[in-house]
Amino acid sequence: MRGSFNEKIYAFIDSQNLNLGLNKDLFKNGKKVYEGWNLDFSRFYIYLQNKFRIDKAYLFIGYIKKYENLYQYLRECGYEIIFKPTIKDKTGKAKGNVDAEIVLYVSAILYRRFNKAVFVSGDGDFYCLYKFLEERNKLQAILIPNKYTGSSLLNKFEEYKYFIYRDRKKLEKINGRRRTLSRR
Repeated sequence: MRGSFNEKIYAFIDSQNLNLGLNKDLFKNGKKVYEGWNLDFSRFYIYLQNKFRIDKAYLFIGYIKKYENLYQYLRECGYEIIFKPTIKDKTGKAKGNVDAEIVLYVSAILYRRFNKAVFVSGDGDFYCLYKFLEERNKLQAILIPNKYTGSSLLNKFEEYKYFIYRDRKKLEKINGRRRTLSRR
């Protein structure tokens, strides 16, 4: 999973897929099969650097003005944030699907700047992008939040798949406090 030291490795993070995949309890036949937890984004950035040797992490997220403090914290952690304008759905909840932005940034805007890509999403909508990168030897890893939310379309990419929930003890935010993890 690790690239060589001279490669530029970028991470592309679908923030909604990551958050919903980690912090939401999941049930099957009325029985809880997965207990959600909160990710410490600071530790996650360092984890990506240490485990996958990333040089940059692009976090794609829908923009909501009242979350400016969160966005500033994420920048301080090291993430480069790519915003998608949001709209309100019928229930009044903000919605900002970032899939198209991820595809555009990876295949056109940033494509020539990186040698390998690490994705954080269990979304099968990226199948064609993963296939495109794999054919060009630019796909390094696909990090899926948990084993219950990864799309079956990703089965073709088994050798690239890694489940984030397995490192919960390293990455979980405990009682709202941030923990430290040494950089490289």
